[in-house]
Amino acid sequence: MIAYIKGEVIEIEEDKLILECGTIGYNISMPASALDGTLRPGQEVKIHTHLHVREDAMQLYGFLTRDDLKMFRMLLGVSGIGPKAALGILSGLSADELRFAVLSDDVKTISRAPGVGKKTAQKMILELKDKLDLQEAFDTKTMHVQDSSQAETGDLADARKEAVQALTALGYSGSEALRAVKQVDMSPDMNVEEILKQALKKMNF
Repeated sequence: MIAYIKGEVIEIEEDKLILECGTIGYNISMPASALDGTLRPGQEVKIHTHLHVREDAMQLYGFLTRDDLKMFRMLLGVSGIGPKAALGILSGLSADELRFAVLSDDVKTISRAPGVGKKTAQKMILELKDKLDLQEAFDTKTMHVQDSSQAETGDLADARKEAVQALTALGYSGSEALRAVKQVDMSPDMNVEEILKQALKKMNF
């Protein structure tokens, strides 16, 4: 119903903000990670929204990116996870971290999110894994971290992906592998072995 709202941040609370658009102030619940220093009163911002309707209430949930909104809606499709729980999960994990954790069966990382125990993490992996794709997840992460003026070549993107897969095969979690590969200073001519060596140094610093 409401795809996004663009307006001025009026007030920020622990788990929500008031966004003024025209003469209306919208009360929008958001992940803590988006409210912790990212936004400030007086700032003009575009918030992607999900309107959750119950018999006794309507509540707007907001996100800084469409990717976060997409992941929020995927979480709502998991049995037993409502909007507040989904918001809590995205407060503790980014959409990228959550995707890689699900794809690598990383129960430990998912369990770090507020209110998520081992059983809930296992259920999330079971119900979401078939809806996610490793190549797409890696491409999305690459798009998020690379500078728009320094687009990666296809070969380098493939090498990064293979390095992440190699690290997970060595026993590292998907999130740990992605974080280490992301920290490597890339050059266009790097191959998988060189990326892997640099990433392992990041793992062991």
